[in-house]
Amino acid sequence: MPFLVALVLILLLQWLHLRLLRLELPERAHRWLPWALGILHLPLVVFAGIRLAGLSGMGALPFLRTLARAAFYFQAFTVMHLILAMLAEWLWRLVRRASPPAQDTAEEAPLDPGRRAFLRTAALASTGAAATFGTVGAREAYGDPVVARLTVSFPDLPPGLDGLRIAQLSDLHAGPLVGVGTLRRWRILTEREQPELLLLTGDLVDSRPEELEPFLEAFRGFRPPLGRFAVLGNHDYFDDPRPIWRDLEREGIRCLENAAVLVQRGGDTLAVMGLQDPMARNGRFRRMVFGPGPRPAEAARDLPAEAFRICLNHRPSEWEHALAAGARLTLSGHTHGGQINPIPGFSSARLIGPRTAGFYREGEDLLYVNRGLGVVGLPIRIAAAPEIAILTLRQG
Repeated sequence: MPFLVALVLILLLQWLHLRLLRLELPERAHRWLPWALGILHLPLVVFAGIRLAGLSGMGALPFLRTLARAAFYFQAFTVMHLILAMLAEWLWRLVRRASPPAQDTAEEAPLDPGRRAFLRTAALASTGAAATFGTVGAREAYGDPVVARLTVSFPDLPPGLDGLRIAQLSDLHAGPLVGVGTLRRWRILTEREQPELLLLTGDLVDSRPEELEPFLEAFRGFRPPLGRFAVLGNHDYFDDPRPIWRDLEREGIRCLENAAVLVQRGGDTLAVMGLQDPMARNGRFRRMVFGPGPRPAEAARDLPAEAFRICLNHRPSEWEHALAAGARLTLSGHTHGGQINPIPGFSSARLIGPRTAGFYREGEDLLYVNRGLGVVGLPIRIAAAPEIAILTLRQG
C-alpha cells in the first residue's frame, strides 16, 4: 500500500511538471518530455519496490540507489518548481484582473504569449531560488553543529550525581550523506566537552547495517569514564538490525533495547534505560519482526528504587512509555527539529507531533528532544541547525 501511494504521487507530480514544462520549453521538445521524465523516475520506482520487497541484498542495489537519489532530488526540485509556478499563475491572473480590459481589435495579440513569457521568467526565478535554498541549507547542515550546553535541575537528584555531564548525540544518519570526515568532526567537538557519559538516541545509520562502520571508525577510542550507551531508531530498522547490535557491543557501546544498566557515581546510582523503537515490530522493509517495540516494564525490571532514572527513547511521541518506566529525564531525537523549516517560526516537525525540539515538562519529569546531527532525504537544513547536547545534572 505505501508503495502504491508513493507511485501515484510520483505520477501525479510528473504529470503536473510535464504540463508546466510544455509551457516553458520549445514545442520541438514536447514529444521527448514524457520519455525523459519516465526514464528519470524509473530508478526511484524500482528502488522503492525492491526495498519494500526486502531484496536489499541485490548486487546492483548501490548503483540503483544512486540513480534513485538523483531522481528524488529532481522530485524535490519539481515540487519547488510547481509551487512557484502556481504562485506565478495566481499572480498573473491577479494582474490581468487589475488591468483595464483591452479594446477588441483585429491586431490585438493573443494573451498566451505573455502568459508563457511570465511563466518562463518564474521558472528561471524558481531555479535560482532552489539553488540559493540548497546552498544555504547545505551550509547549515554541514557546518559545525551547535553545542547546546544545558543545565538540568531536579530537587531529588542524588548528591553523587550532581554535576554529571552527559553528551547526547542523535540522528547521525551515517551513510551516503554523512561520511567519516563529518563524523570525526562531530566526535572531536563532543570529546572536547569532556562528558562522563555518551548517550546515543537512535538513527545511527541512514538505512543499511554496513553504514555503521564509518561511525565506529570515527568514534573509536572515545571512551567517557562512565560508559557509552545507545538505542536504535526507526532508520536502524530499515534493514536487519542484528549486525548493528553486534558491532555496537563489540566496540563497547552497550545497546539498551528494553533494558537498563546501573552506573555508579559519588556513591549514588544512575539507571540508564532504553526503549526499543516501534519500527522493530513493523517488518515493513524486510518482512521480519525484530522485537516487540517499547516495553517499559522490561526496561525498568529489577531497578533499585533509589536509582535516578534516565531513559533513551528515540521518538518523543513515545514519551509516555518512558514515564511509565519511571524516567525522570527522557532523551529523544527523531524530529531533526523539522530539518527544513521554510516558514519562519514554524517547525515542519509539527506535522508529525507536538514535541519538536528542546525541553518539555510533565510534572517534575523532563523530556529533551535533540535536533540531531545528520540529514534525511535532502542534504540540507533550514532553521534547524545540527546539535550536540551537553547536559549537566544539578540538584535543586
